[in-house]
This record gives sequence, structure tokens and C-alpha cells, in this order.
Amino acid sequence: MAILFIDLDHFKIINDSLNYALGDLLLKEVAKRLISCVRAEDTVARPGGDEFTVVLRSIVQEADASIVAQKILDALKEPFQINRNNIHIGCSIGIASYPFDGKDAETLLKNSDIAMYYAKEAGRNTFKLFNPFMNQIIEERHNLNTDLYYALERNELVLFYQPVINMPCYEMKSMEVLLRWNHPKEGWISPLKFIPLAEENGLIIPIGEWVLKTVCEQIKVWRSQGYEVPRLAINLSAKQFQDNNLIEKIQTTLDITGIVPDCISLELTESILVDNIEAVIVKLNCLSQMGLHILIDDFGTGYSSLSYLKHFPINILKIDRAFVQHIATNKNDSAIIMAIIAMADSLGMDVIAEGVETKEQLDLLIKYSCKRFQGYYFSRPLPASEIENNFKAQQNYINQNAA
Repeated sequence: MAILFIDLDHFKIINDSLNYALGDLLLKEVAKRLISCVRAEDTVARPGGDEFTVVLRSIVQEADASIVAQKILDALKEPFQINRNNIHIGCSIGIASYPFDGKDAETLLKNSDIAMYYAKEAGRNTFKLFNPFMNQIIEERHNLNTDLYYALERNELVLFYQPVINMPCYEMKSMEVLLRWNHPKEGWISPLKFIPLAEENGLIIPIGEWVLKTVCEQIKVWRSQGYEVPRLAINLSAKQFQDNNLIEKIQTTLDITGIVPDCISLELTESILVDNIEAVIVKLNCLSQMGLHILIDDFGTGYSSLSYLKHFPINILKIDRAFVQHIATNKNDSAIIMAIIAMADSLGMDVIAEGVETKEQLDLLIKYSCKRFQGYYFSRPLPASEIENNFKAQQNYINQNAA
């Protein structure tokens, strides 16, 4: 036999954007489709929320459960018509089989839930079969999640800075602030590992507040040492941007530290722009009117409509490194970069090319009229103590040219 643990993808968005009554109707329609995908001797249940379980009895082999899982995925792909609303919903499915993945109900449910989590990690709207290796990774993730709660109070989080260079004068126009975690046992942990964890458990909010406060304090330290500090760009996650108190928190931090908003840029991913456009425009306008600069990171990889772009108070578009990486060999990437630069210029926006690693990439980007660059060709991300060498080099360059 097998258990399928099913979790509807992004169901909360439907509840929040429409209403809970409509969400309940959707759950009933989903249940009907699930029942249509199984036999009379099988069981479909809803433990709660947006989760369902399917018990497949007397299957011949594990592959039979995969066939049913795919049948469910296909069934839920078709839109639901509810109260004149056309609703699309997908699901993530985890599969555990008896007796290979557990010999009691509790173990089978737990393992199918773990497999479902991996289906979500794989991009959602898919299914995964449980294997014992998953348990080890889940345990490691749980331990990392627990440690992250103490990372702030133990001063394990560190800020690095990567320069943005303006050509042809090699002026350090700005710097991107990058968060790093120096774990006491594991050493340096990739942001790709811990940032999603912080997003899930809500720690990204206090961590984000710490980043802004630390950046403001660092600006004061550098200025007291006589350095000319360029504008610093802080990454803002979707969860931070959705925080109702975001503007108030930023203003309070700036007031306490005495840093003017013009010293700070906020980097948002393109995907943030597509959810609740009207509210996004209002919040971005408020941030812009405060004096903060707005950057769109990884531009060209998201799904925002160009028709809305003109309504956002955006100062800079950052061309994603995926396009820059193959600029010398892929004509499509070159065409996309040229189109982004031309569009940004017509809208009065600046452009930064990310991920510049070779002189060939730099020369082509300059040829396409790009003027600002970020990447290992110029500098890797550096801790505050090392970035000061860049300040000194910048000052020496200015003095030499003045002479």
C-alpha cells in the first residue's frame, strides 16, 4: 500500500486575495477531483487546512503510486470555476510505501510529509518518492534552523560589501551589502541555504532590521575615518517588503543613526512587483519620497509586465548575471541586454550589469552603452575592514587625476 501526502500550492494567496468562503468551496472541488482519481477501495482524507492524504490499498508495485500521483497533478491543472472566478491551483505530493518506508501509520505519514516537502523544494506541482536520505537532510535543516535563531544574538551574522564600478573612470559608485553567516561549527554557510530558512521562519524581518541598523552605523564609522562613502544597497526580501511596518522601521532607524535616506538603496527582486500592483506602487512611492533609491535586482528573469514598469519609481535596473555570463557566445543574451539598456535609458533609469568576470564581458557591455558594473572582475564581496582599501585606492585615483 502507499500513502500520498498532498499539499495545495499557494492556497494561502487564494484565501487572502479572494476570501475564505471561496477557499472552502475550492477545497470541496479539489476533494471531488481527488476522489475521481482513485478507486473505490482507496481512501481520500483531509487532515486539515490545505492538506489531503490518499491511501492506496493493494497496489502491485511502488510505481502504481507514482501513476496515481501524476493523475492527480493532471486533474488539478484544469482551472476551477467557482462563483464566476477562474482559479488555478497546483499541488505538491509526497509518497511513502508500506512496508519499505514504514510499518506503521505514524511513520508512513511522517515520511510522506517529508517527501512532500522535497516536492515543494523541487519547484512545486510535482511529486517525490520518499527515500531514507531525505531524513538526514531534514534533520540537518532543522538543526540549521534552530541555530539561525541564535545567530543574531551570538553575533554570527556578518556583512560583506561588493563595489559597483562606474566606467570609464573606475569610480566606486555604490556597494551592494551582502549577508553572510559564520557558523561556529559549520564555518561560512551559503546565503542560498540560510536566507530561504529565514524567509520561512520569519527571522528575515529582525535580520533585515539588524542589517539596516548595522549598515547605518558602518557608514558613520567610515565617515569618521575620513572616507567618502558611496551609496549602499540593501537587499529587501518579499516578506520584508510585505511588512506593514516597513516604512516606519526604516525611518526610525535612519532617525536614530542620523543617516540621510539618500545614502541607502533598496534592492528588490522583480517578482515582488507582480503581487498586488497597486499596493506595491503606493509603498514604493513612499520609500522613494523618503529619499531612498530603488533598484530592481535580477532584472529580466521575473514575470513583471513592462506596462507596469513605468509606474514604479525605479532608479536602477540590475541585469541578471545569467545574461552577462554568456554575452560573448549567446546572441539572444546580447540582444536582451541591449534591449534592457535601451529601455532603461528611455525611462530615465540607470543600469548595473551583475556578474562581470572577464574583460571580454566588460568590453561588450561598454560597447552596448552600459556604464556600471559589479562582479569578480573588479572585486569579490569583502568584509568592512578590507573594503577600506578600495576607499583608499579610490581617493588616490581621484588625487592623481586632480594633479
